[in-house]
Amino acid sequence: MSTIRLIAPSGFCVNQAAAARGIERLEALGHRVENQSVVPRRFQRFAGTDAQRLADIQDLSALADECDIVLAVRGGYGASRLLENIDYASLGRAFRARPPIICGHSDFTAIQLALLSQTGTITFSGPMLAGNFGAQEFNDFTWQHFWQAISEPRFTLNWQSPTPACSATGTLWGGNLAMLVSLIGSPWLNVIDGGILVVEDINEHPFRVERLLLQLHHAGILARQKALILGSFNGATLSDYDGDYDFNEMCRMLQQRLSIPVLRGLPFGHQPETVTLPLGAFGELHHNGQTASLTVSGHPVIRQKKAAQPLR
Repeated sequence: MSTIRLIAPSGFCVNQAAAARGIERLEALGHRVENQSVVPRRFQRFAGTDAQRLADIQDLSALADECDIVLAVRGGYGASRLLENIDYASLGRAFRARPPIICGHSDFTAIQLALLSQTGTITFSGPMLAGNFGAQEFNDFTWQHFWQAISEPRFTLNWQSPTPACSATGTLWGGNLAMLVSLIGSPWLNVIDGGILVVEDINEHPFRVERLLLQLHHAGILARQKALILGSFNGATLSDYDGDYDFNEMCRMLQQRLSIPVLRGLPFGHQPETVTLPLGAFGELHHNGQTASLTVSGHPVIRQKKAAQPLR
């Protein structure tokens, strides 16, 4: 089994019961969960002071050899405040010597993209302690796809997408859409040329998603990609004011404006059932007009590859 180190670089974990449940489940599966003191830590709305949360990231440059997985407790807001003070050189040296499995999503996307831009480190956009592993019902799909991503050097995802056939190869990158857009023009976003961009978000009305995507379009970022994959966009409530405008209509408008394929339907993001994607790995995308497949390779994998069976 694995040693999992918790980090909390973003918001305070409001749902302490979920975090405790996540730790209990991981330990029941035989994993060792260390640095649990970050879970109840709090300063204002954050999971500790800026200095404490920065230390969570910086301490990874001296990660113990037995530690296999670094797991974010939750998202929220706070990672952006840390970016300019991270010692990327020391992290880069440590990660090149032994690439760890670093996993999280949501607000954590800011640190993931900064690490990719500054050090070339591949991290995993996937489940977190409280929201996923500590959910009321443990999701087998999420657990199996998490373990597949961190243990198999090459794996393939298949899903249904009602979009035209296409094929593309390139660097897989992206994560949370709002966080990605917030980094435009900063040193923490090195735009990938010829990449496969995968984005997701939550609680964003379709018009807000459209505005964020158009910002990427107007900045010339989407035109530099081979393909755009839209993951989960849930939590928004439509009203009579929207008329016939919804997420599907937004996607149709977007495809008309873009010269690259736009695929939908990948179960990825803020939802109970999510795949795990290594940001910075190599992606091979094929779509026959009905079923899309994404083969991923070139990412770090865990040294212990045997996964325990999930518990309820």
